[in-house]
Amino acid sequence: MARTSRSPARSDDIDPSGPVRTCVGCRKRAAKRELLRVTAGSDAEGRPAVVPDPTATAPGRGAHLHPTQECYDLAVRRKAFGRALRISGSPGLPSTPVAEHLSHACPP
Repeated sequence: MARTSRSPARSDDIDPSGPVRTCVGCRKRAAKRELLRVTAGSDAEGRPAVVPDPTATAPGRGAHLHPTQECYDLAVRRKAFGRALRISGSPGLPSTPVAEHLSHACPP
């Protein structure tokens, strides 16, 4: 049986015609096309890191983030990248490639 009612906790301002994802920074739902996908990959020196996937074509588990410095800072402070990407380990992965991508994509 299909569920027809919407949960009262969900916002109605999201376009239901496309996929909806949750930002790991602010935890707000948004259309997938409005968010930046990030994955576990490697930085320029070949070390493991959280890297941006603006084309959303990289294989593996991804997490979504509003492409703003505020959401990035929240995600880093909450250590959300490791949880969302299901990466274990105490130091976690550095997310500097994402910060560099955001600084080039949306200058101050």
